[in-house]
Amino acid sequence: MFQIVLVEPEIPPNTGNVIRLCANTGAQLHLIKPLGFTLESKQLRRAGLDYHDLVQVRIHESMSDCLQTLTGSRLFAIETSGAKRYADQAFQRGDVFIFGSESRGLGAAWSAAVPQRQWLHIPMANDTRSVNLSNSVALVLYEAWRQQDFAVPGR
Repeated sequence: MFQIVLVEPEIPPNTGNVIRLCANTGAQLHLIKPLGFTLESKQLRRAGLDYHDLVQVRIHESMSDCLQTLTGSRLFAIETSGAKRYADQAFQRGDVFIFGSESRGLGAAWSAAVPQRQWLHIPMANDTRSVNLSNSVALVLYEAWRQQDFAVPGR
């Protein structure tokens, strides 16, 4: 259905929450190294509960490795500098949502990989910097899934 890319995630509970979210929505998860933890991290396992076996998690050595895997898919970068609100975008099955690390966001290299018109943001109150990574993934993924009438892959 949808694909989530976490670029160099740093906080294990965030990634664990995203694993659980992907299990609940049928999304596939891509993690781009370096990771700020191991996949055996107790915090990651606890946040993901017993959902780890229900999600296909692909680990990529680099951005180019990940992009090669996603060739032909529509890419959306979710970043505070995105020009368009995520809820104003019409999503399609197979779309890819790319989220940067908790402390650095997405690097400049992603500007060349994802067209500027496909950079989306989540609205926030003034004087705030960002929404938690796993919350951001939940907002965007559930909006995209809602637009597909919550169709469950394989059913």
